[in-house]
Amino acid sequence: MATRTIRSKLGLVQLTWFWNRSSNVGLGFNKFSKRSVETLAFEEVRASNEKQYNATAFVLHGLLGSGRNWRSFARSLASDLSSNAPSSVEWRIVLVDLRNHGRSAEIQDLHPPHNMMNAAKDLANLVKSQDWPSPDVIIGHSMGGKVALQFAESCMSGDYGGTFRVPKQLWILDSVAGAVTQENADGEVEKVLQTLQSLPSSIPSRKWLVDHMMKLGFSRSLSEWIGSNLKNSGGDGEAFAFSLNGAIEMFNSYREADYWSLLEHPPKGTEILMVQAENSDRWDPEVVRRLERLASRGEDESEGKVTFHVLPKAGHWVHVDNPKGLLELIASRIASLA
Repeated sequence: MATRTIRSKLGLVQLTWFWNRSSNVGLGFNKFSKRSVETLAFEEVRASNEKQYNATAFVLHGLLGSGRNWRSFARSLASDLSSNAPSSVEWRIVLVDLRNHGRSAEIQDLHPPHNMMNAAKDLANLVKSQDWPSPDVIIGHSMGGKVALQFAESCMSGDYGGTFRVPKQLWILDSVAGAVTQENADGEVEKVLQTLQSLPSSIPSRKWLVDHMMKLGFSRSLSEWIGSNLKNSGGDGEAFAFSLNGAIEMFNSYREADYWSLLEHPPKGTEILMVQAENSDRWDPEVVRRLERLASRGEDESEGKVTFHVLPKAGHWVHVDNPKGLLELIASRIASLA
């Protein structure tokens, strides 16, 4: 184990690295712990380690992303909940790297098929392996939203055993509940995946990748985001921090998965909060109308409920385009949970 202390603008930062594949990092008022296990890699974000947590929110990234993409938002959420949640509730945020993504791409035990069902089962296995209670909240962006819905559906069916309960809140961020047909897809994701498949196994540099993708017509923001997922390959070049073939399998499963039945009959005690990014191009008008109808239904004591929200000033990358608005939308509702 090696420990070093460095000074940053936020004050003293202590980094403690555990070479048995775990580390703890404290940054200002936020405490982080990173662990890689044979189920999934994850990070914990808490406002303070002085109190034992008694409530948990999982954050699930989208296709080709990783938990670290949500680290800044998780810090803000943990801080807000620490200030505004009841004093008896101590929240922690768990940033998960889904199979084939981030540090989980290096884990050999995550066998195919790489689909929504197995991605959700990975979450259950993570909970079991760490001896955690079921998460109270799951926040899922894009593909991560469908993993969250699958997790809830499998909990309802008893697939993970009787000790698992459906989360109290499911936040589905700019992800449609039904199958994504070819007619409703703009084809950009497919173009990105095809482009990545055509690249050399060793990428010369992040700058080279960004320039190359922009020459092919992709936007700078998208190109730089793809470039942010590079890691040192140990040689002269860099490699992606995801398994491309596995991610493609997951994308195909994401497109085919349909969870309208879950939204039609959400489990008692659960709220499914569907969030549309105002400037997103992923929403068919009929899908929006269907969600609005579900959200306007009267209360049914035997079931949970669905609510529908529009996040202004945001495209698909909600946590980048309008992080303040997203935090205001989510934090107060999570803080209200008993």
